[in-house]
Amino acid sequence: MLTELLSGWITHQRWFAGKGRPIDELGVDSDVELSPGLRHLIISVRQAGDHDRYQLLLGTDGDTSGRYSHARIGGDYYDAVYNPDLTGTLLTGMAEGRDLGPLRFRHLEGASIDTSLRSLVLGAEQSNTSLVYGETYICKLFRRLIPGINPELEIVTALARHGAGHIAQPYGWIETDLDGEATTLAMTQEFLATANDGWSLALASVRDLYASLDPSAANAGGDFSAEAYRLGVATAEIHHELAVAFPTGVMESQDVKQLVEDQRRRLAQAIAEVAALAAHARVVEDAYQRMADVVSEMPVQRVHGDYHLGQVMRTTTDWVVLDFEGEPGQPLAERRALSSPLRDVAGMLRSFEYAARHLLADNPDAMALRPRAAEWAALNRSAFLDGYAAGGGRLHAQDTVLLRALELSKAVYEVVYEARNRPTWLPIPMAAFETGR
Repeated sequence: MLTELLSGWITHQRWFAGKGRPIDELGVDSDVELSPGLRHLIISVRQAGDHDRYQLLLGTDGDTSGRYSHARIGGDYYDAVYNPDLTGTLLTGMAEGRDLGPLRFRHLEGASIDTSLRSLVLGAEQSNTSLVYGETYICKLFRRLIPGINPELEIVTALARHGAGHIAQPYGWIETDLDGEATTLAMTQEFLATANDGWSLALASVRDLYASLDPSAANAGGDFSAEAYRLGVATAEIHHELAVAFPTGVMESQDVKQLVEDQRRRLAQAIAEVAALAAHARVVEDAYQRMADVVSEMPVQRVHGDYHLGQVMRTTTDWVVLDFEGEPGQPLAERRALSSPLRDVAGMLRSFEYAARHLLADNPDAMALRPRAAEWAALNRSAFLDGYAAGGGRLHAQDTVLLRALELSKAVYEVVYEARNRPTWLPIPMAAFETGR
């Protein structure tokens, strides 16, 4: 029986959120034939009171060639994302605007989609599966389904309609209804085949600095500061484009103080989990109190929400921002909520710190290299902020107070994350609380 095969198979998938817990019930909520040998399933999984839904492209032709044995589910079934002879159906559906049962295939107005391209699964992602068609499109399948329009689809389509730059152009999407809400199943965007991600470029710069005979970050052959400046400009422009495409607002003093209280509560929870953080609590508390005292109101708008060097790509001409989904694991409403654009700025500044310091882990020369790491981070933080201001980003006196509090709030989150997942990286966020920063 298919449900029994799926119960044994799904728990071993990287994108399955309920690992380590028994499945109480698994059912198929939706089963749609997309083409001969290919079905689209929405699978319902119940575990200890939790209810999650996942999507699967089910190959039903038996895989007589054996090419997809690594994706075998059992019987004649396998995960068909790996079969390029079948996945062209997704592009065709979007290009033609098809409706297949409860599934709706759509494309951006005026978009032309080449349906002749064959797909290849890109890498091993944690929660999604991306199919690259030729060197033209990337189609992201959201494996775990959350009712509602995905923030990334919502944002990039709105920005594209306003003619915004710094985004990978969207082409189409697939949706259905879950719990009475239109829900994104997949989206297709421009594939940046020749671009490099910001994290890789930053690490190349740090490695060059560490290997250089000249200890100055500004004199290292791989100086990143010019790119950090351009990225700051691009970030400010994205924030302006988001403010044009979506509603904006102002958080009043009372709400700012409530935000500070929420930050304090999360700090207390973090200290309860990571005792070493208690020694730095005063630094964080002082920053939060200053925020409460100085920030009388806070402009808010749609933001990226999970902004770091891994979310930006450098093309031959400019920086492009990806993955507007927001912070993983947060409720959809929270990811779509208005926030200060300085939240994104703080995230990128923290990412510079990570790029500078993470190569020090297990490095026998770490003590000697720490001054270089600090200089590299300071140089690129300053360049990014200069670029952000030059691009029209707001950085007034009270904004520096807010930015400091948001940076430390992010670092508190990072401390808990590293303690749980990468203990050897814990010194990176802990360095954020050093006095004089």
